[in-house]
Amino acid sequence: MMMMLRSLSRPLERCLGVRAGGDALMWHADLKPHASGDFSIAVVQANNCLEDQSQVFASPFATYVGVYDGHGGPEASRFVNKHLFPFLHKQGGLSADVIKKAFNATEEEFLRLVKRSLPVRPQIASVGSCCLVGAISNDVLYVANLGDSRAVLGRKASGDKENTVVAERLSTDHNVGVEEVRKEVEELHPDDSHIVVYTRGVWRIKGIIQVSRSIGDVYLKKPEFYRDPIFQQFGNPVPLKRPVITAEPSILIRKLKPQDQFLIFASDGLWEQLSDEAAVNIVFKNPRAGIAKRLVRAAIQEVAKKREMRYSDIKKIEKGIRRHFHDDITVIVIYLDKHRGSSRNKRTKQNAMGCTMAPVDIYSFNADGGDEDLLQTIS
Repeated sequence: MMMMLRSLSRPLERCLGVRAGGDALMWHADLKPHASGDFSIAVVQANNCLEDQSQVFASPFATYVGVYDGHGGPEASRFVNKHLFPFLHKQGGLSADVIKKAFNATEEEFLRLVKRSLPVRPQIASVGSCCLVGAISNDVLYVANLGDSRAVLGRKASGDKENTVVAERLSTDHNVGVEEVRKEVEELHPDDSHIVVYTRGVWRIKGIIQVSRSIGDVYLKKPEFYRDPIFQQFGNPVPLKRPVITAEPSILIRKLKPQDQFLIFASDGLWEQLSDEAAVNIVFKNPRAGIAKRLVRAAIQEVAKKREMRYSDIKKIEKGIRRHFHDDITVIVIYLDKHRGSSRNKRTKQNAMGCTMAPVDIYSFNADGGDEDLLQTIS
């Protein structure tokens, strides 16, 4: 546990990836070992400040994955990236209860940061982050999420379709664009006929936010914040009788099976462009090295096709402006080899050690001290 905490405290030393040739806003780590196989990670920045954050912690006995898709600014996702895994490991062991406590501790600590920062940075009360976490230990997979980042399993089909792969979604999209989620929110607020409103082409809670669960977004959870004169000066406060979104994660626990081939953890920037089935087939049919980068590029290719543009044209668009074409995209692919080849798995376990974290901001990744300066903005 102490080794993990030390690793997470030195993110610059653990990036261990490279810029993708030809796209100044993409970063990737092609293939690295974890306890049950290999993993690949890739990120492309579209926002002026990268709002997606991500990390993989590998030890000889367990693998932890985190994808944090921020909104309203990068502060919440950076905070989660720095604090959630240490909170998780301070609990000891791994269970649904341990995961919930770590999510709650992260939420409460971010709330304290918001209260301290409000006089000088009132906008921090409106910053939040989706949070997708995966953990593998002793052949058991845990998936916990808030928001609409998504985990998808690729498993071999049975019977006559042995050479094909089936996509199995492991997480719940907490987005009111999903009818079930919309009804869930409406049932929790029967006295508010405008709790979910269709505006600017999508369904939004109070006409503002699409996700129903997150870390942060304090002004939608704590009625006292909309009454605060400092926050009222910042923007249009939302009158609340009670919280309209929560930080209660959905958690899935699954025993891994021999036919389970790989996992895809990704922010909604990927899933807005590719279906679960399309993503799983790309992973299944292509070489491992650079597979996460291949998925990101496939998503951007879809963006280009929809806009009747070339992929090369998208790559030339500057950060910030690029957000009008696609979102930040983070993809982590985790291969599950434990059931296939004991000698290989033994070597992988010996090499699986350390934390890989994507840069805090890809555009500034090569600037001297760029990432370090950005991290210092979140205590």
